[in-house]
Amino acid sequence: MTRSHHPTPTPITEEDIADFLIETPSFFERHAEVLGRVQLTSPHGQRAISLQERQAEILRDKIRALEHRAVEMVHCGLENESISKKVHLWSCDLQRTKNPLELPLAVVRGIRVHFDVPQTAIRVWSVAPEFSKAPFSQDASEDVRAFASSLTMPFCGPNLGFEPVAWLRGSGPLGSEEGGEVQSLALLPLRDGPMNRPTQAFGMLVLASHDPHRFEATMGTEFLSRIAEMASAALARLR
Repeated sequence: MTRSHHPTPTPITEEDIADFLIETPSFFERHAEVLGRVQLTSPHGQRAISLQERQAEILRDKIRALEHRAVEMVHCGLENESISKKVHLWSCDLQRTKNPLELPLAVVRGIRVHFDVPQTAIRVWSVAPEFSKAPFSQDASEDVRAFASSLTMPFCGPNLGFEPVAWLRGSGPLGSEEGGEVQSLALLPLRDGPMNRPTQAFGMLVLASHDPHRFEATMGTEFLSRIAEMASAALARLR
């Protein structure tokens, strides 16, 4: 006599139960009492709560997260609006500058006033002969010029002893109006056309701060790129 073999039943997994409940929403309509009998542990304590309470807590947590994100977006929007207004005012100042010799000072002074960056300096090279003896066209080595041309976006980060930091020293109009140690800085190349175009630079703008977190490698550089492009467009009159 041959003994029959019954296949071993496949155990039901948690995923099977979850899939069943998702695919059979009418289950809770037929067994409404189950919802009231299910007890869960609250993440805010060890007390037992019902499934409905747990769902309410999840929704409250989601709402708080959305509210926090909305506040951050509003704050970011207001900050961007403020920066855009400052860029606009600075641009107007540059357009009002009639004498080309005054443009580098207008660039530096505008950044100090509108963007609260007291430690600011600028150098422009490859200028027309009549501007070759001006203070803003001095003290830029070939290494600095090559470095400026290699940048296709603003450099932001800690002060690693870059040569342009020396331009900040002193009380001259094109140097820093404020002494102190430079902890972080932004180096903005000046060139014709867009910032990200790898063409030869004709100058560099230095923004520095005592705060090591003012200019960080992870910060967004969109507005700094706009500042560099607008300064480049204005200073092109010196070439």
